[in-house]
Amino acid sequence: MAPLLTEDEYKATMGPDPVRVGTDQEPPFDFWPYVDSVPEDDLDGHDFSEGRVPYVWQMPDGVHQHVLVECETPNVFLVLVLDLRAGSVLGHHLLDLNRLYGLT
Repeated sequence: MAPLLTEDEYKATMGPDPVRVGTDQEPPFDFWPYVDSVPEDDLDGHDFSEGRVPYVWQMPDGVHQHVLVECETPNVFLVLVLDLRAGSVLGHHLLDLNRLYGLT
């Protein structure tokens, strides 16, 4: 199981001008077993079990892809950082835009 990424580790996989990938595109590999194995402690009480993916971002390095899994709380996502070269999940990050930007 890949780790919970810190804010810095997560941001290190980002690049300028990521490209949004259509959610109708086939994922590069099956990452759902990974999602199912994320420890509850990493989810901060949120439930991501419905498996809704509203956003996927391709980073300009061609290596990383960010898959945002939605939960019941608006603006909170479980971000899976995919390593496309290795064909695996590099790690995950809980992205709470409400907390980061004071959204309601």
